[in-house]
Amino acid sequence: MSDTQPTFDHYTPDEYVSEHIRITPTTLADGRDFFYMDDDPEFVSGQRTRELHDPRPLPNRFEPHRDANDKPMPIQAPQMRRDPLTGDWIPMATARMNRPITAGPGAVASGNPLAARKPGDPYQDGEIPDTDYDVVVFENRFPSMMQVPGEPDTVTYVDNNPLWAKSTANGRCEVVCFDPNEHALPADLPVERIRTIVEAWAFRTAEISAIDGIQQIFPFENHGQEIGVSLAHPHGQIYCYPFIAPKLEQELKHTEAYFDKTGSNLLKDMLNAEIEAKERIIFRNRTWVAYVPAAARWPLEVQVSPVRDGIVTIDQLNDDERWGLAQMYSTQLKRGNAFFDKGDGKGMDLPYISAWHQAPIHDKRRDHYRLNLQFFSFRRAANKIKYLAGSESGMAAWISDTTPEKIAARFHELGPIDLEAERN
Repeated sequence: MSDTQPTFDHYTPDEYVSEHIRITPTTLADGRDFFYMDDDPEFVSGQRTRELHDPRPLPNRFEPHRDANDKPMPIQAPQMRRDPLTGDWIPMATARMNRPITAGPGAVASGNPLAARKPGDPYQDGEIPDTDYDVVVFENRFPSMMQVPGEPDTVTYVDNNPLWAKSTANGRCEVVCFDPNEHALPADLPVERIRTIVEAWAFRTAEISAIDGIQQIFPFENHGQEIGVSLAHPHGQIYCYPFIAPKLEQELKHTEAYFDKTGSNLLKDMLNAEIEAKERIIFRNRTWVAYVPAAARWPLEVQVSPVRDGIVTIDQLNDDERWGLAQMYSTQLKRGNAFFDKGDGKGMDLPYISAWHQAPIHDKRRDHYRLNLQFFSFRRAANKIKYLAGSESGMAAWISDTTPEKIAARFHELGPIDLEAERN
């Protein structure tokens, strides 16, 4: 490996990344894209190199192959069908039934596929070719959505009935591993490592935005068995939809209607209103503000927004904002873990979902949107989970077990609002 950084078609590293993060692309045995994102100076400089060869005898994922009984196996391309009552597209990926599970009551895998390769270990079906890494990104082996060459994305109909539209789930799913230590907690990672993770989100957003057929890019993190995590290793995912997901579609309808009525940006005005009200702001730095929304649904819910206007996707953040985000994310994870007191003052490993709301790629309504992070937990007490029962699941009519002001008041007990003051 030379000391020259690789180049990419749509992602351009800034000065910090050029000097402190190295992105090394390769492909796995079945043809999936894989990227090392190193922040170790020896790898950044090119003094040391990563293993690029995946030794597993995996068949090419786009070529038909034979099963254990020598029967031909066609490509299992995910399909999606549209619900005529809501207009929502529902991906259906039967291949995910075969994915490994290392967390929760259904755990069956004998090894961790997200861990670095261990020489001599009997489990040798891991996704990482090297024996160590900093951060890695790769295409999911068991994706909910996948673009298959030659598969048309035209709409046809189930049973030839125009009520039931169907098409290929022509998207993309990637995994982001945050750290090689399979027992690490994201909340314990240093801010410098989280800065690398932020760069991974920006890198993939920039590159994937240019792929034909992708409409929305959704980086997210599921953490904790209660959330339904199947792999305990610290990691997140990036779903790239061939449609605009229902949640974002609803938000776009409201942000566009608000702009048509007022000429203003709804998400910006919401942020300004929270800043003016002060009560629900829980922490901030020069580039980001975190607050509990005035109409929060979850028993622990936080929205994190950039201060600067005009940012609709993560790749538009400048270096100062990416560092500010790394600090905010680290603070959010630490204070989230301290939120519920079990009586020993130690807090808990909080189950949570961290969801990036980015503007759609091609929809003209993107100009009136604004990047934001929604962080929330199902937990409503140290020993209680909020279950989505009849009203929430059946009618999507939410009933909160607390108030946003109480959530914010608890966060205020956990540390100062001004993170610059805390850093000093």
